[in-house]
Amino acid sequence: MTLALLFDLDGTLVHTDPLHAAVFASLFADAGRVIDEGFYLREIHGRQNLDIFAEHFPEEDAQAMSDAKEASFRALLGDSAQPMPGITALLDRAEAEGWPVAVVTNAPRDNADAMLTAIGLAPRLPVRVIGDECARGKPDPAPYAAAMALLKVAPDQCIAFEDSPSGLRSARGAGAFAIGLRSSLTDAALLDAGAHVTIADFSDPILPALLARRIPSQGAFSA
Repeated sequence: MTLALLFDLDGTLVHTDPLHAAVFASLFADAGRVIDEGFYLREIHGRQNLDIFAEHFPEEDAQAMSDAKEASFRALLGDSAQPMPGITALLDRAEAEGWPVAVVTNAPRDNADAMLTAIGLAPRLPVRVIGDECARGKPDPAPYAAAMALLKVAPDQCIAFEDSPSGLRSARGAGAFAIGLRSSLTDAALLDAGAHVTIADFSDPILPALLARRIPSQGAFSA
């Protein structure tokens, strides 16, 4: 057995929530509606675009709105962005230990590729499971189950890193040990959504101990 690390992308590997929030605010403003940070976190954060637009713009073409939104996001992102602190060191350790890794995201593939390229991690994270390409996206367990199948690992070998309630529900539903990142939500909100534990980012001093306690040779994962 080996440990496997599964990473959400938006808000987990790179702090993109301000960019997404700005694009959604502009789209809603075009329709004469003002949204704030609370609305974004409650109604949009971590959800699939088609569900968001179908709910809030039922008379519009949800796919067209999604395509336009993501093109605007990629333009704001640009060619370079800062990865979440500590992620490079964690990937270095995973490589040294032989731990398989994958990205599991509700972002469209074009966005996933653009974000990973912008933060310089595209070559190190070639396994990418896209929610829209699964039978169902997060919060359904299907994306995480697909990643486990691709990596040929069992659920109890997996640690998932997530920043949203929908992602945490997906990871927990697939049987992974779920660590929440406090990039946008509080410790209490992430725990309430299903995180076993939370960290500030990948440089959090508690992370090495969490990993050590969950290496399969030391026994089954525990909360």
